[in-house]
Amino acid sequence: MEAGGSSRSTATRKRKSAALEVDCYRPLAAPPDPGAAEHDGCGDGRDLHHMRNLGDLPDDMLLKIISLLPIKQGCRTQILARRWRPLWRSLPLNIDCADIVHSNDGKLGDVLQRIISSHQGVCHRFSIRPELSTDMDNDAAVDACLLSSTLDKLKELEFYRRRWHNWQPMPVPALIFRFSPTLCVAKFGHFTLTDDALQGIQFPQLKKLVLHYVYLSDFSLNSMVARSPSLEFLLIIRCTGARRLRTNSFTLRTIAVDNHSPDPSIEELVIESASHLQTLIHLEHNHDLHIATLSVPKLETLGCTNSMRLVLGSTDIRHHPGPRIRGLATVACKIKCLVLGMATLNLDMVIELLTTFPCLEKLYIQCQKSWKNNLWRRKYRGLITSTCFDIHVKTIVLDYYRGRKSDIDFVTFFVLNARVLEKMKLLVKTNDDKFLAIHRHRLQLENMASHGAHINFRLKASDVCISNIYNLCIQENILNL
Repeated sequence: MEAGGSSRSTATRKRKSAALEVDCYRPLAAPPDPGAAEHDGCGDGRDLHHMRNLGDLPDDMLLKIISLLPIKQGCRTQILARRWRPLWRSLPLNIDCADIVHSNDGKLGDVLQRIISSHQGVCHRFSIRPELSTDMDNDAAVDACLLSSTLDKLKELEFYRRRWHNWQPMPVPALIFRFSPTLCVAKFGHFTLTDDALQGIQFPQLKKLVLHYVYLSDFSLNSMVARSPSLEFLLIIRCTGARRLRTNSFTLRTIAVDNHSPDPSIEELVIESASHLQTLIHLEHNHDLHIATLSVPKLETLGCTNSMRLVLGSTDIRHHPGPRIRGLATVACKIKCLVLGMATLNLDMVIELLTTFPCLEKLYIQCQKSWKNNLWRRKYRGLITSTCFDIHVKTIVLDYYRGRKSDIDFVTFFVLNARVLEKMKLLVKTNDDKFLAIHRHRLQLENMASHGAHINFRLKASDVCISNIYNLCIQENILNL
């Protein structure tokens, strides 16, 4: 018995010694945060064990992981081990006020101050959205934060200010322009931008500018764009006051305009020279916009609506009341992606645009209702058999397909005639098996001109406004399927 007991005690001592030897190589963890288990994803010991195993990764990889976390979870990585403590502080701050408010019962000011004081580094991004700008306390906390030296080298600023009780745009806080020398991305919304506020302001590094519900004059809009010599992306959404933008830029790559507004909004866009412009989109089909371009040699993506008049050099495209295209510019032959916002699904208009843009490869169409008819077999028999007309479209997205006869005629035109078609996506309100079976038969998919094409029916989640063309086309999350 004594020999057996001695053997067991010796084995126990060996196991304890081995355990201690393993533990000595593990990072020494700081005392746990009592609230960490509730919010940061480390709710039990197994998750914490996995986090400790991350200690084997090199610092640069750990920094990449922490940079992807929301600010609260990124801050809490400091409690995992000694090695983790300096990592979060060495990363630039990414402050999103929405994340802070949602995880702190609406309290913003104290948390912002604690984050900035504990980090003691630089801040690269600061975001305050309109839903948070209805509280005077939040406004005061944000203003105090913007004055901090931590934000002196701010790269990205998303700043919205709104008052829900009278919905009148407030004057722009002058302090946001103290970041103009370093800003690369600026998103401004729901305030009045006066000419005096922009007096002498330059944006030497600004690459992306978004103006959303901003009241500003022609002078302010034009001077803000002109004083941004590095600007590549310009998005104007429902701004009022300014009616004309005239630009001459060697850096702009994307321009998108949504001029929906009951008040005077932008009516004319003149692009004198934009040698690198690739994307030009009008987002609102209920308000007229006249676009004149003199030199856009690299333009590939074009967004048209039925209320837009577009002049591409010698090509004059007018969609209202019907498709009328005059002349043909060299740049029209280079358009590869066409985004159409149509009040009605009109095949006549699309066919005329196909002849205007012979190199078209991607076609995205958003329509409000079906056209009265889209018959084409007799009407376009000569055009289809002509050797000078060929459909080069490879990708088509239709938002949305209602299944009416005019819709069927529209889709079958491409099904039976587009020989190089690769993908067609039809957004529908219902995707039950009976509906899909009926319309696969009605669309004659078994007789497709392109044998390798894929026709997909996708459920349309909700009514998508024309402004979402910006997301669907520019980011290409639908056009690339």
